[in-house]
Amino acid sequence: MQEPKAYIEENKDRFLNELIEILKIPSISADSAFSHDVLHMAEIVEKSLQAAGCSHTEICETEGYPIVYGEHMIDPSLPTVLVYGHYDVQPPDPLDLWDSPPFEPVIKQTNLHPEGAIYARGASDDKGQMYMHVKALEYMVNNKVLPCNVKFMIEGEEEVGSNSLVTFVKDHKEKLANDIILISDTGMIAKDIPSVTAGLRGLSYVEVEVTGPNRDLHSGLYGGAVANPINVLAKMIASLHDENNHITIPGFYDKVQELSKEERAAMAEAPFNIEDYKRALDIEEVYGEKGYTTNERNSIRPTLDVNGIWGGYTGEGAKTVIPSKAYAKISMRLVPDQDWHEITDLFTAHFESIAPKGVRVKVTPHHGGQGYVTPVENIGYKAAEKAYTTTFGRSPIPERSGGSIPIVALFEEEMDSKTILMGFGLDSDAIHSPNEHFGVGNYLKGIETIPYFYQYFTELSK
Repeated sequence: MQEPKAYIEENKDRFLNELIEILKIPSISADSAFSHDVLHMAEIVEKSLQAAGCSHTEICETEGYPIVYGEHMIDPSLPTVLVYGHYDVQPPDPLDLWDSPPFEPVIKQTNLHPEGAIYARGASDDKGQMYMHVKALEYMVNNKVLPCNVKFMIEGEEEVGSNSLVTFVKDHKEKLANDIILISDTGMIAKDIPSVTAGLRGLSYVEVEVTGPNRDLHSGLYGGAVANPINVLAKMIASLHDENNHITIPGFYDKVQELSKEERAAMAEAPFNIEDYKRALDIEEVYGEKGYTTNERNSIRPTLDVNGIWGGYTGEGAKTVIPSKAYAKISMRLVPDQDWHEITDLFTAHFESIAPKGVRVKVTPHHGGQGYVTPVENIGYKAAEKAYTTTFGRSPIPERSGGSIPIVALFEEEMDSKTILMGFGLDSDAIHSPNEHFGVGNYLKGIETIPYFYQYFTELSK
């Protein structure tokens, strides 16, 4: 039998070229102008699953973008692994901050990736990491070492809330029945230090609108006499944090889990250099909730951030107006036990209550999801631990991620399945940002490691 590493070396150029081809497709789910590309990407994913060895594939239509399903069932008595990923990507804006066009992938050498990194939108989130699983299946099928059943569920709406996936999962529980769910949409602590993401934060995402006068007004004739929606919105947003960067929404922290001293001490063992962190971000000082470390603030503590704010005149030159409206998009990252529906309601009630007379406020919820924790004693976690140890030569560190994958909690609720998060990205991959990239070594290491997960999970399931 050919080992994964040897098979990867033999097919390395093809694996890279195939990934580059799918990264050329601008499958931006948030922008309807790219709907044709999103649909085309679904077709490519299905063909890739067929070529990798799936015995059955289908493109499942939804009210939104389709879900690509594939399976290779070898024995109903054996365990079944369900692989989840997504083929849609974030918008690439702002385009002028990219060093190379976001949908013209290039491989560049960097200090961190001397073997090269693939620069393109979706390289790490999630096309590169999703495609590792497709190539891992190819290896296992071609070498006749697939030890259990496998199913794939690859969606096209993850970046816009996975609305269609919710209905799909609820309506197809038998089709999706599994013993464990495997996702690679997270990262590792460092290139040579693997980690298993044992927890995710939840999310509540809203848009707010503040309306003042019924039209834009001349700031000389009306300034000081009517409420300026931008001024008001800025004050309202500023009031959402106190001097200790603690969120001021009443009831916001009522259900927040406080980790024990022992758990916080274990987290602190993960390698982290605050000076390297600041240097990488080109900031002079870190910032956040008083009483917590940087790694705690971005993983085990809830947050509230403005993701965009606009209103009035923003074109070239001057236009002296008091705008009729001002807007902002706000995301709240939540920790386990915080219910995103409840937090959305708390935010809405508070934001409306702090609006001064003279303006009207509208809060529009967009999407959200619950937080999630994977028990380290779960056999899926143990299989991932052994797989990383086999290929990296060291045991992975359990890590709480600051990011959100809202559908993970849904999977457990609807399918009674635990999810294992085997990510191979790095914090420096710049996902959701200009110059997103994915290390060639990380990509190939993922393909090498994933087959061992199947082997160990099957062994531990006996």
